[in-house]
Amino acid sequence: MRAWLMEAFEGTDALRLGEVADPRPGPGEVLLGVRTSALNPADAFLARGLYPARPSLPHILGRDGAGVVIEVGPEAGGVRAGDVMGILRCRAGVETWGTLAEKVVVPAASLAPVPPAWSLDEMAGAPLVFLTAWQALTQWNDPPAPPPAGAVVLVTGASGGVGVASVLLARSMKLGIVALSRGTGKASAFRAIGADFVVDPRDPDLKTQVTGAIGPDKVDLVIDTVGGPLFPQLVSMLGYRGRISVVGRSGGDVPSFNTGTLFFRRNRIGGVAVGDYSPDEARTAWEDIVARLSGIGARPVIDRVFPFEELGAAFARLEGGHLGKVLLRVQ
Repeated sequence: MRAWLMEAFEGTDALRLGEVADPRPGPGEVLLGVRTSALNPADAFLARGLYPARPSLPHILGRDGAGVVIEVGPEAGGVRAGDVMGILRCRAGVETWGTLAEKVVVPAASLAPVPPAWSLDEMAGAPLVFLTAWQALTQWNDPPAPPPAGAVVLVTGASGGVGVASVLLARSMKLGIVALSRGTGKASAFRAIGADFVVDPRDPDLKTQVTGAIGPDKVDLVIDTVGGPLFPQLVSMLGYRGRISVVGRSGGDVPSFNTGTLFFRRNRIGGVAVGDYSPDEARTAWEDIVARLSGIGARPVIDRVFPFEELGAAFARLEGGHLGKVLLRVQ
């Protein structure tokens, strides 16, 4: 099969399109013929050796994908050859070979059918980012549950896959939504998917802009995919018992800040990791996500689909200018 091979931890520019033997499914696994794959920022981090996982080389990146089941291994109940399925969440692309290839082996328990009225492309790019956004929104309750209706959520890096998913899910939860995104060109697109306010994070009066927009309310929850110098400003905008769900760090290291600002408002900061989901937990969350999107008449947002051979251009698009998921047409 054809695959994009990672032969060193030298970044996505060093990936090479080559031929490797087809993988074979083991017990509880299936071989999926990948039709569409999707890119994630974590792929680029892993390619540079900046991710906790250190898979053996050569490795194949790619955590998202959808296609047709080719072969079913022993003890892989509930799935048959010919089924059209998408990947929810598993080790593919992290510890085992991923979806930047014509075929991938995944656990049968980590597959789900394409929701009614969705395209295969929409399914290919949706599960990982929506499961991430779901955890970011619900992790502060025990058991996990959405914030109360009317709470204000602020989403950084809102044009990315997790950002768009967070806005859509927050809309389904009837939350107030502030989307941070560079420039003003995407403001109408953000409002169309549910954002109440759109603010440029580079605004020198960012806090004033946000607090002025939400009026007497305070930010109850931040979903932060950026980190970097922006982070202390996010902390300063939190209200009493405000929370920050940390999803990514595309903005780099967070500068030092006065942790005393957390004290009297009882603020909390917590990481998000969908790797914590068991297959059953991921499926339960996914079913709720699909139902919520159906309830508001929404579907995943696709930015652009690139040919399989144009991986470099696809990663370049992922680095800036996109709104939603960047996909590859594999077969």
